[in-house]
Amino acid sequence: MRYNKIRKMDISDGPGVRVSIFMQGCGFHCKNCFNPETHDFEGGTEFTDETIEQVLKLCDNKNIKGLSILGGEPMHPKNVIGTTKLAKAFKMKFPEKDIWMWSGFQFDKDLKTKEAMKYIDVLVDGQYVDSLHNPMLKWKGSSNQRVIDVQKSLRQNKVVLAVE
Repeated sequence: MRYNKIRKMDISDGPGVRVSIFMQGCGFHCKNCFNPETHDFEGGTEFTDETIEQVLKLCDNKNIKGLSILGGEPMHPKNVIGTTKLAKAFKMKFPEKDIWMWSGFQFDKDLKTKEAMKYIDVLVDGQYVDSLHNPMLKWKGSSNQRVIDVQKSLRQNKVVLAVE
Protein backbone atom coordinates (compact mmCIF):
# COMPACT_ATOMS: atom_id res chain seq x y z
CA MET A 1 0.00 0.00 0.00
CA ARG A 2 1.08 3.55 -0.74
CA TYR A 3 0.04 7.11 0.08
CA ASN A 4 0.28 10.26 -2.01
CA LYS A 5 0.71 13.03 0.56
CA ILE A 6 0.07 14.15 4.11
CA ARG A 7 -1.17 17.65 4.88
CA LYS A 8 -0.13 18.83 8.33
CA MET A 9 -2.80 21.54 8.61
CA ASP A 10 -5.75 21.17 6.26
CA ILE A 11 -8.83 23.42 6.48
CA SER A 12 -10.65 22.22 3.35
CA ASP A 13 -11.26 18.50 4.01
CA GLY A 14 -13.61 18.50 6.99
CA PRO A 15 -14.41 20.93 9.79
CA GLY A 16 -11.69 22.73 11.70
CA VAL A 17 -7.96 22.33 11.29
CA ARG A 18 -7.14 18.73 10.42
CA VAL A 19 -4.37 16.40 9.37
CA SER A 20 -5.17 14.81 6.01
CA ILE A 21 -3.68 11.77 4.34
CA PHE A 22 -4.30 10.99 0.69
CA MET A 23 -4.04 7.28 -0.07
CA GLN A 24 -2.48 6.26 -3.37
CA GLY A 25 -4.41 4.22 -5.91
CA CYS A 26 -7.94 4.32 -7.24
CA GLY A 27 -9.79 2.16 -9.71
CA PHE A 28 -12.71 4.53 -10.27
CA HIS A 29 -10.94 7.19 -12.39
CA CYS A 30 -13.90 9.61 -12.15
CA LYS A 31 -14.06 12.15 -14.97
CA ASN A 32 -12.43 15.41 -13.80
CA CYS A 33 -11.36 13.93 -10.46
CA PHE A 34 -9.81 16.66 -8.31
CA ASN A 35 -6.89 14.38 -7.47
CA PRO A 36 -5.89 12.33 -10.56
CA GLU A 37 -2.27 12.05 -9.38
CA THR A 38 -3.53 9.58 -6.74
CA HIS A 39 -4.96 7.06 -9.26
CA ASP A 40 -1.77 5.05 -9.96
CA PHE A 41 -1.27 2.32 -7.33
CA GLU A 42 2.49 2.43 -7.99
CA GLY A 43 2.84 6.17 -7.32
CA GLY A 44 3.41 7.97 -4.05
CA THR A 45 5.32 6.66 -1.04
CA GLU A 46 5.16 3.35 0.80
CA PHE A 47 2.66 3.34 3.67
CA THR A 48 4.27 1.80 6.77
CA ASP A 49 3.91 1.72 10.54
CA GLU A 50 6.20 4.76 10.52
CA THR A 51 3.62 6.57 8.36
CA ILE A 52 0.97 5.87 10.99
CA GLU A 53 3.30 7.16 13.72
CA GLN A 54 3.98 10.31 11.68
CA VAL A 55 0.23 10.98 11.26
CA LEU A 56 -0.43 10.37 14.96
CA LYS A 57 2.39 12.72 15.94
CA LEU A 58 0.97 15.45 13.68
CA CYS A 59 -2.47 14.94 15.24
CA ASP A 60 -1.09 15.25 18.77
CA ASN A 61 -1.80 18.96 18.84
CA LYS A 62 -4.71 20.65 20.61
CA ASN A 63 -5.41 22.74 17.51
CA ILE A 64 -6.03 19.65 15.33
CA LYS A 65 -9.72 18.70 15.37
CA GLY A 66 -9.32 15.41 13.55
CA LEU A 67 -8.01 13.26 10.74
CA SER A 68 -9.23 13.22 7.15
CA ILE A 69 -8.57 10.16 4.96
CA LEU A 70 -8.93 10.69 1.23
CA GLY A 71 -7.48 9.41 -1.98
CA GLY A 72 -7.14 7.88 -4.31
CA GLU A 73 -9.43 5.35 -2.75
CA PRO A 74 -8.80 4.52 0.93
CA MET A 75 -11.24 1.58 0.86
CA HIS A 76 -9.89 -0.11 -2.28
CA PRO A 77 -8.93 -3.74 -1.49
CA LYS A 78 -5.26 -2.77 -1.89
CA ASN A 79 -5.64 0.04 0.69
CA VAL A 80 -8.31 -1.09 3.14
CA ILE A 81 -5.97 -2.90 5.56
CA GLY A 82 -3.70 0.12 5.99
CA THR A 83 -6.63 2.51 6.18
CA THR A 84 -8.21 0.38 8.90
CA LYS A 85 -4.95 0.16 10.84
CA LEU A 86 -4.51 3.95 10.71
CA ALA A 87 -8.11 4.67 11.73
CA LYS A 88 -7.93 2.23 14.64
CA ALA A 89 -4.61 3.61 15.90
CA PHE A 90 -5.95 7.18 15.64
CA LYS A 91 -9.14 6.41 17.59
CA MET A 92 -7.20 4.53 20.28
CA LYS A 93 -4.92 7.53 20.80
CA PHE A 94 -7.46 10.33 20.20
CA PRO A 95 -10.98 9.08 21.05
CA GLU A 96 -12.18 12.68 21.38
CA LYS A 97 -11.13 13.64 17.83
CA ASP A 98 -13.02 12.69 14.69
CA ILE A 99 -12.16 10.91 11.46
CA TRP A 100 -13.65 11.97 8.16
CA MET A 101 -13.20 9.76 5.10
CA TRP A 102 -14.02 10.10 1.42
CA SER A 103 -14.72 6.97 -0.63
CA GLY A 104 -16.17 6.25 -4.05
CA PHE A 105 -17.74 3.13 -2.58
CA GLN A 106 -21.22 3.38 -1.08
CA PHE A 107 -21.71 2.90 2.65
CA ASP A 108 -24.83 0.73 2.55
CA LYS A 109 -23.78 -1.39 -0.44
CA ASP A 110 -20.05 -1.80 0.08
CA LEU A 111 -18.70 -0.47 3.37
CA LYS A 112 -20.98 -0.90 6.38
CA THR A 113 -19.55 -4.32 7.30
CA LYS A 114 -15.90 -3.26 6.92
CA GLU A 115 -13.90 -3.03 10.16
CA ALA A 116 -12.72 0.50 9.31
CA MET A 117 -16.28 1.78 9.73
CA LYS A 118 -16.03 1.14 13.49
CA TYR A 119 -13.59 4.07 13.65
CA ILE A 120 -14.94 6.50 11.04
CA ASP A 121 -17.16 9.33 12.26
CA VAL A 122 -18.17 10.89 8.94
CA LEU A 123 -18.04 9.30 5.49
CA VAL A 124 -18.53 11.13 2.23
CA ASP A 125 -19.53 8.26 -0.03
CA GLY A 126 -20.14 7.71 -3.72
CA GLN A 127 -18.12 8.38 -6.83
CA TYR A 128 -17.74 11.92 -8.07
CA VAL A 129 -20.03 12.48 -11.08
CA ASP A 130 -18.89 15.42 -13.17
CA SER A 131 -22.37 16.13 -14.60
CA LEU A 132 -23.66 16.48 -11.00
CA HIS A 133 -20.83 18.81 -9.90
CA ASN A 134 -21.92 21.73 -7.75
CA PRO A 135 -19.29 24.02 -6.19
CA MET A 136 -21.83 25.14 -3.57
CA LEU A 137 -22.00 21.70 -1.95
CA LYS A 138 -20.32 21.35 1.42
CA TRP A 139 -17.69 18.59 1.78
CA LYS A 140 -18.58 16.87 -1.50
CA GLY A 141 -18.11 17.54 -5.20
CA SER A 142 -21.28 16.17 -6.76
CA SER A 143 -24.89 15.97 -5.62
CA ASN A 144 -25.04 12.15 -5.67
CA GLN A 145 -22.51 11.95 -2.85
CA ARG A 146 -23.68 11.72 0.75
CA VAL A 147 -22.19 13.03 4.00
CA ILE A 148 -22.98 10.20 6.41
CA ASP A 149 -22.82 9.96 10.20
CA VAL A 150 -21.27 6.50 10.25
CA GLN A 151 -21.71 5.66 13.93
CA LYS A 152 -25.41 6.61 13.96
CA SER A 153 -25.87 4.69 10.70
CA LEU A 154 -24.31 1.56 12.19
CA ARG A 155 -26.43 1.82 15.36
CA GLN A 156 -29.67 2.40 13.45
CA ASN A 157 -28.81 -0.01 10.60
CA LYS A 158 -29.71 2.62 8.00
CA VAL A 159 -27.99 5.59 6.37
CA VAL A 160 -28.16 8.64 8.65
CA LEU A 161 -26.90 11.83 7.05
CA ALA A 162 -24.58 14.02 9.10
CA VAL A 163 -25.81 17.47 10.05
CA GLU A 164 -23.89 19.95 7.93
